[in-house]
Formats: sequence, structure tokens, C-alpha cells
Amino acid sequence: MLTQPKSTTINMGGGQPPITIGTGKLARQADGSVTVQCGNTILFATVVANKEPKPGQSFFPLSVDYQEKFASAGRIPGSFFKREGKLSDYEVLISRLVDRALRPLFPEDYFCEVQVIITLISSDKDILPDSLACLAASAALAVSDVPIQEVISEVRVSRIGGQFIINPTRTQMAESDMDFIIAATEENIMMVEGESKECSEEDLVQALQVAHNAIRVQIAAQKELAAQAGVAAKREYTKPYRNEEIKNKVYALGQQKLHAIATSASAKHDRSDAIKALGIEIAAEFDVETTPVEDLALIGHYYHDLQYDVVRNMILDERVRLDGRDLVTVRPLAMETDLLPTPHGSALFTRGETQSLTTVTLGTPQDELLVESAQTSDYTKFILHYNFPPFSTGEIKMLRGPGRREVGHGNLAMRSLKQMMPSAEYPYTVRVVSDILESNGSSSMATVCAGSLALMDAGVPVPKHVSGVAMGLISRASDGKYAILTDILGDEDHLGDMDFKVTGTRDGICGVQMDIKVDGLSMDVMREALLQARDARLHILDHMYATVPAHRAEVKPHAPRMEMLIIDKEFIGAVIGPGGKVIQEMQKVTGTTINIEEVNEKGEVSIFGSEKEGVDAAVKWIKGIVMVPTVGEVYEATVKSIMPYGAFVEFLPNKQGLLHISEVSWKRLETLEGVVKEGDVVKVKLTGTDPKTGKFKLSRKVLLPKPEGVKVAEGEDKGE
Repeated sequence: MLTQPKSTTINMGGGQPPITIGTGKLARQADGSVTVQCGNTILFATVVANKEPKPGQSFFPLSVDYQEKFASAGRIPGSFFKREGKLSDYEVLISRLVDRALRPLFPEDYFCEVQVIITLISSDKDILPDSLACLAASAALAVSDVPIQEVISEVRVSRIGGQFIINPTRTQMAESDMDFIIAATEENIMMVEGESKECSEEDLVQALQVAHNAIRVQIAAQKELAAQAGVAAKREYTKPYRNEEIKNKVYALGQQKLHAIATSASAKHDRSDAIKALGIEIAAEFDVETTPVEDLALIGHYYHDLQYDVVRNMILDERVRLDGRDLVTVRPLAMETDLLPTPHGSALFTRGETQSLTTVTLGTPQDELLVESAQTSDYTKFILHYNFPPFSTGEIKMLRGPGRREVGHGNLAMRSLKQMMPSAEYPYTVRVVSDILESNGSSSMATVCAGSLALMDAGVPVPKHVSGVAMGLISRASDGKYAILTDILGDEDHLGDMDFKVTGTRDGICGVQMDIKVDGLSMDVMREALLQARDARLHILDHMYATVPAHRAEVKPHAPRMEMLIIDKEFIGAVIGPGGKVIQEMQKVTGTTINIEEVNEKGEVSIFGSEKEGVDAAVKWIKGIVMVPTVGEVYEATVKSIMPYGAFVEFLPNKQGLLHISEVSWKRLETLEGVVKEGDVVKVKLTGTDPKTGKFKLSRKVLLPKPEGVKVAEGEDKGE
């Protein structure tokens, strides 16, 4: 049965195109479906939820996938199969932005599987789709009966020319010095992700406030669309079985013992072993013969709840943490650089029980990474990869490709360090690889610190160190009490309400990633967390500067050597040669890699090689090609052929002249035999050019001492 499509339009102001949300036309068998259009960009979002949870389901199975159809931009995929494959890192990052915002808003006891799919079906070259993805997902949920508790939205806020702009165009983004995507409900901030060129904490708070005002406009539009669609109430769902008697017995048996473990300030694995042993001890108190199976299954659930309550109450009431620290102290730090002999840069960063071994590799422009989306194909010269092997947490797992977590953590570290990377004129492609060797909280922030140290060790001209710290939050609704935690542990992340990562230099913030597990965060708590994070960041930076105060003056001896030459545009063809013959010969003879680009009506020539001698030889060769012969200059010339009347010599690449027999020596010569031969290198002076033929006139004798008694004709060069 056909339905009447419904739509609503959002005017964001600031000269931005209006946003139209529509439903009732596409994918009507989904629980909820919408299109979101801004300019020519159209996102299509659907949501489907199972009516019942799977038997034994104990967690909320939400999946969010964002995909771009290449047809949306009139392109055919470049893969072998010419079709869209697995999600790219870019698509994974957008999927994560939406997932992290939606997940906390479902009821805690809702275990039905939910799938959200967002597809880019039309792409405007100037309208960025990532800032509209969460709006599309939330709107699809809003027009469905899937029981999400609140309507949310996401916007991008950027500062351009000192002004905050909501959802700027791709063109405007090129001038931005702050770029954040923020998700919020009508009352609270839920998620923040982004980067900046050393903004202040107050700048970030102001950006959040501007974004929140815009989000409220989008939320109102979603509610209006839901009303048009006739969504009256959310569906009822089957609640999981619970038994208060089992809960009370688990709490009575374990509360004091668990508190003793939590306050013992033990190491991660010791504490984990003790908690596991106590869980086995409590389970043994239940008679498996007389206790119903469904009640036995609840013991682990209530034991986890007990851990949650004991640890949180300990932190809130006693202001003591699992490892014995107070709320603001950073764990012990250890740093080392140049510990690996062959990588171009290396660093080992340890903070408590979290450790990153990071390497830096310097490559040529041919090593640049192609980053493709439906609309763009861009190359980047700065790459960061983050690896999280299972041994870092003492576990055994299959080694597979990077998951969404690795992609997200690596992206945060990359965006943070990128703020200090040299400009596009820096010829090296730089790859940073962080291998996490130990993990107990905030390995992504260890990656930022280790990456900064390794870049300095590699001689990359970064002007300042960048450090990072993860902040946590424990809150209690019953009395409004809360505690902000500096440098959180893995357990504090798992049992807490917030994971708030902040990176930056001594002068400002470079990157932020925040996830909230409860319904929002007030602006006052956000401001307090930012200031507490700044103190921790500066503390870590002091240790980093004490380890490596500045980048190396030069790259290491075994790193690729690099030289850059700027030549006139007209010489680009001469350096390349017909069919690339000249440049290929240069690379083969000198053992270098040479890259030429035309930039601003000039030729930028980058020469890379593992040996300085080869790089110097290539530089000399290129300078010879582009050098204009100057009368009066002295050159080293190679004898190419001998004639009865003189020798033809090459004094610059591809530039030859005749060294007449009378110009070889002050003595009269009948032949050049025994004086010079092919392959000899002789110094010659360019004395002029033939006015009729334009041929170069060269002399060797003018560089030789003139014998006594030899007369010099009028106008002849008297030599040196």
C-alpha cells in the first residue's frame, strides 16, 4: 500500500543550504527510513530492530554502517571488481561517529539486535556528508517505533576567520583552524571528535555551545517529522529475567571482599585474578541442584553490577582509585628514543601499565597514501597506523586486520600529530606506526606521546611536542556527586561514565575525542574536565621535553637523504627528457629517486637517496641541465671526441662546444695525441659564442700560466 511521503525543512542560517528530511517514500518495510538532503548531497538511512532478543543475549547488539556509493558522484570504483567492497577507513570513522552517539541512548535492558545503515546516494562536491550522517540515523529512529530514549543530532562546527560556522562547505573547510563534530541531545553533549590548531579550552567550550544550539534546531525538526508520520509511542520489548533475591545474596557475599580488592592498589592482572577468584567463590555458594538454571545465569550479571557499584562508590566517597592514586595524578612515566638501530626514528613510551613502541619511516612522494571517497581522491604524505595485538592485554586472539577501534584510535593520534607536521613543501612521506605492547587505559594517548618523540628522533622538523591524556567521569544521580579522573585505567573506562581524550601542545588543544555512556554531560563539568586535562597534558609534556628537547638537526645517516631544487618551468621537460630517458638515466646512475612537480609556475624537484654522494651527484646533474652557460665562467668538461682541429667537450649536461686545438695550450700543437683523449675531464672557460652559428667558444689555455716571451694579441684573454 502506497503511503503519502512526509518532509520537513531545516534552515540553519549563516548562508548554508537548507536541509530537508523526508520519509514514507523509500524502503517502507524497514522499521524507519528517511532521506536527508542538503544541496545535492542526499543520505538515505534505514533502521531495523528485531522484536525479540536472541536467547541468552546479555548485551545490546547495535551495528551502524555508513557507506558511500560511487555512483553518487558519477564515478566507477577503482577496485578490480569495479564495485564497492568493504568499508574504507573513512566510512568506518563516520560509522563510529554515529554509533558512539546513539548507543548510550537505548535502554540498559534492551537487548534486541538493531541495525542502522546510512548510504550516500547523491554527492555534492561542496557539501560534506559526514556531518549529516547522525541526523539521518536519528531521524530514521525518530520515525520508527524502535525504543531509543531521546532524539539526537550531530553537526560540524568550524572556526573560519575567527567565526564559528555550522556545517561549512568543503571550500570553507580549507581555511578552518578548528574542526569538530559534536553530537548532543536537547539537554546534553553526547560525543565530540575533532582537531584544532592549538585552540584554548575556552575556545572549545564556545564551539560546543554554538554546535548545541544548532543541534536543538535539528532535533525539533525530527520531532515534527515523527509527528507527521504518526509515531505515537515506542514499541514494548521483552525485559530480561531478573531476581532480586539472587542479587541480594551476591551483594551480601561479595561486597566487603570486593571492596578490599578494590582498595588494595594492586596491579591490573593481580586485581583481575582476585576478582575472578571471588566470583568463583560466590558462585560456589549457590546449590546447582536446587537453584533454577535461569537464576544461576544471573550470578555473573549481578557480580558485574557489584563491581560497578563498589568501584564507583569507592571513588566517589573515598576519592581513591583502583591503583591507589588520587583523582588528578598521572601514572609514572618512562620514555626512551633511538632504541632501534634501523628505523628512521623510534620511541618507547610507558605510562603505568600502558606502553607504545612507535617507529617513524621516511619515504618518497611515491609512498604517498591515496585516500578515496565517493567525491574525492586525495593523496596524503602523513600516515599513522595503530596496532593493538592481543598480548598487550595478556590475551590470545586471532591476528586479523585492524578493527574499527584500531582505525578510530589511530585516526585520533594522526589528527593530533598532524597539527605539528611541516607544510606541504616538506618532501618526505612520513609513516608513523604505533604497536601497543601493554594496555591498561588510553593506549591512543600513549601513541600520541610516542609518535611525537619518534618524529623528533627521526629529524622531522616538528616545532613542538604533542601529548595526550584520557579523562574519566564517575557520577551518581541519587546525590549529584561526581568525580573527574585524570589518566584513567582500563577498568575505570569500563566502569565509568566517560572517556574524554584531549591532546595538545603547551599552547593549546590539537585533538579531542569524547564518548559518554550516560545521558549527557553538562557544560560546567566539561569545562572542569578540560582544565584538569590541561594540567595533566603539561605534566607529560615536561617529561617529553626532558627526554627530547627538539627534533634532530638532520635525519639519521641510514635515512633517505633529500634535496629539493626549484627550477624554471621551461626546464621540466629537459630534466625528464624524451620519454623519461634523462630522468631514468639519472636515477639509475646515481641510485636516487627523483620526483618533479609543477607548482605555482615553477618546477619542484625532490631528490631522494640512501647515500649522500648519489644525492649530490643528482643535484649536480640537474643543476647542469637547467644552468644557462655564462660567458667568463669556468666549467669541468668531459672530452667526447677528438678531431684534427680540436676536441668536442661537454661542459654542461647536453651542452657541448669545440675546444679548438689552438685553445688547448700556449704551445703550438700539430695534433692532440698525447695531450688529451676521450673521457678526459679538463677545465675550460667559456670565452664567448659564435655570432653567426651560436656555437660555444671554449678555451683551456687561458686557464694555464702564460710562458714568458709569449705575446698576446690585442683583445685576446691574458689568462689567469
